Amino acid sequence: MKSESKREYPARPVIGVGGVVVSDGRALLIRRASPPLVGQWSIPGGALEAGETLTEGVRRELLEETGVEVRVLELIEVFERIEMDGRGQARYHYVVLDYLCAPLRGEARAGSDAAAVAWASSEELPHYALTPTATRVIEKAIQMARQRGPSASK
Repeated sequence: MKSESKREYPARPVIGVGGVVVSDGRALLIRRASPPLVGQWSIPGGALEAGETLTEGVRRELLEETGVEVRVLELIEVFERIEMDGRGQARYHYVVLDYLCAPLRGEARAGSDAAAVAWASSEELPHYALTPTATRVIEKAIQMARQRGPSASK
């Protein structure tokens, strides 16, 4: 019997995957088109599907949301995003694994759950009003890409 996974008021936390694509010292951002964080700039990503590996999920989500095919390089960070409602119930509960990615091919464009895309350097991040967690993860990814050298960020 197949169980339908609910994102809003889930019975269990939802596993989310994200990819910080870094090219020439800039990270690829999306403006979310659906909840949670609708209308806000964020790291591209979404929910892992049953039977899908973490890296397969990252590649699929990035291609769907940005049109960019990526190589998944390494894990940046794992964190939780929990949004409680006024009754003390978890409206959203995600366990998110964000990965550093390098672009392989494709032009960045808004797709599926993205209303817009943008490339931003560390200095430009404040203009996008990202959450503190997203800002931290993106800055960490840009630094990781810098340490890996030019082949990882192009």
